[in-house]
Amino acid sequence: MTHAGKTAVVTGGASGIGLATVERLARLGVTVALNHLPDDPAGPEQAARLRAEGFAVLSAPGDVSDAASIETMMAEALRRLGRLDILVNNAGTPATKAPIAPAELEAMTDAFWDRIIATNLLGPFRCTSAAAPALRQAKGAVVNTASIAGFTALGSSIAYGASKAGLINMTVNLARALAPECRVNAVAPGAVDTPWQKDWPESRRKAAAEKALLKRRCTADDIAEAIVFLATTGSPITGQTLVVDAGLTLAP
Repeated sequence: MTHAGKTAVVTGGASGIGLATVERLARLGVTVALNHLPDDPAGPEQAARLRAEGFAVLSAPGDVSDAASIETMMAEALRRLGRLDILVNNAGTPATKAPIAPAELEAMTDAFWDRIIATNLLGPFRCTSAAAPALRQAKGAVVNTASIAGFTALGSSIAYGASKAGLINMTVNLARALAPECRVNAVAPGAVDTPWQKDWPESRRKAAAEKALLKRRCTADDIAEAIVFLATTGSPITGQTLVVDAGLTLAP
């Protein structure tokens, strides 16, 4: 299946789930704006690599935690793309290299909360709001990257789980807001092998695989596959959150 002529913006596209999503969309013929932090060299490097492989991928620097940066990034991306069919709100942060146990309330400082909420919750809202006119015109789709931590799973911190719970709720209301022209959905990954979790205790990483019904962790490409499905399907699916966790949340 090809989607030549369509365009997409993928936030947090320089690595992990975001990069896997960029690659999958590009292989379908979609022209993709790969968003990355302005000071992250991986963004332009990955965009250049994919262009060298024959794919239409452009660099779109911008910090989704900053309202002005989002406005500038989205305006420039739309100017270069000419239209917008797909927005993937993937950029997010745990704001910590190692999990913070729920009992460690003193670690949940205002600054910690501010960083997580600005990136994981306000970022997707602002990006969607900025892209809404173009998405409506193209009858496009939005996919948000949530987390099983947004339900009841133990995530990297209380603040992280709360931000993803908010994103799951916001997905439903954005689906209402952009209907009937656009669809809005989310994916909720479980334990995923990405750069985010490389510093997590190996015992916790192994335990997640052993507990999951399918006895494995997910890959970035597993999540990207679900994102691309929700972004490109012709089915009338909207306001839903698809859990992709190898059965981790179904385990006893």
